[in-house]
Amino acid sequence: MNSSFHPERIAAIGKPDPELEAIRGLGAAITNAHARIDAGRELPADLLETLHRAGLWRLALPSTLGGREWPPHRLARATAIIAAADASVAWCLGQGTGCAMSAAFLDPEPAREVFGPADAVLAWGAGQMGRAVACPGGYRVTGSWKFASGGKHATWIGGHCKVFEADGSPRLDHRGRHADRTALFPREVSDIHDDWYVMGLKGTRSEGYTVTDLFVPDRLTLDRDNPAECRSSAPLYLFPTTLVYAACFSGVALGITRGMLDDLVTLAGAKTQRSARTSMRDSPVFQTRIAELEARYGAARSYQQVTLVDVWETVCRSGELTFDDRIRIRLAATHTISECTEITHQAYRIAGSTAIFETHPFERRFRDMHAVSQQMQGRHSHYETVGRFIMGLDAENPHL
Repeated sequence: MNSSFHPERIAAIGKPDPELEAIRGLGAAITNAHARIDAGRELPADLLETLHRAGLWRLALPSTLGGREWPPHRLARATAIIAAADASVAWCLGQGTGCAMSAAFLDPEPAREVFGPADAVLAWGAGQMGRAVACPGGYRVTGSWKFASGGKHATWIGGHCKVFEADGSPRLDHRGRHADRTALFPREVSDIHDDWYVMGLKGTRSEGYTVTDLFVPDRLTLDRDNPAECRSSAPLYLFPTTLVYAACFSGVALGITRGMLDDLVTLAGAKTQRSARTSMRDSPVFQTRIAELEARYGAARSYQQVTLVDVWETVCRSGELTFDDRIRIRLAATHTISECTEITHQAYRIAGSTAIFETHPFERRFRDMHAVSQQMQGRHSHYETVGRFIMGLDAENPHL
């Protein structure tokens, strides 16, 4: 792309961010590991070591643990930068970032036990699929979960559970609902399922796992949705994990799209399509299409960032995250993922037959983007939730 035009550079004018630029500097090491990431369905050990040295899995940890407590808009920018190099790495970063927020809901000693080591990573699967039965000192946990992204390199695993008393009756939480808690346990005590054979995001190793009648002490359990359990006053921990995931994973979508558009411009500089009168670069049709896609990408990125920054500033001023602001984040993230999916699809089509070859980056980005679009954060049904809110109807949703 012409060096005088690049949306990310324009957006950064007057706002140097050395930490984000340092993350951008990891791009070559990540890109060079592409083949090993896909073949092994995981992040290679040497790449992981590089990422840990850069402190990537500590961006959302409390400062008391050496974390950076980054706001959601910066976390989204970080995952976008990484995703332009490799979506699986960025997805693992986004997942680990959300999980790391649980440190703020633990007492200092267990928080250090889980997150203190330099290579500490917590992963967990989706949904309250476990059963935690109260017993002296903690809980007996049984359950199976799926989609533990980054589980292969995780040091600890979490399981979201419905809580039952020793007599089998359901425990109620502070809202009068069936209580749930997240139990944390070392990865090696769980039975990991070898079930991650997928079309995209291959390197996330988002496998399932099972534990049976595992004792987990109370100090290693938490309720992520109960503000009373939060030990930190930092604004980041006023955001529910699901909305931090929304920021991070919409950032992944933006990064994939940014990479796809850059790849397309590079291709156009060297390719003349069969039977075409001019090169792609000199084609008025291509010039029009790439400009249109850049505009759509820029609009989606700006909408996401403006929303996240505005909500962050509001939270910092008021000390609370309103339901209205939760709705705004959900809509911005959903729209960003949806729009990026369409842009990526169009760029893939424009690239022609070149895009189908594994020797070119298009097919990989296409697969990764469509894998992102199928995840919970990309559900089209989120529009209905937001629409109900706009119309003054009940819009309660566990993903808000």
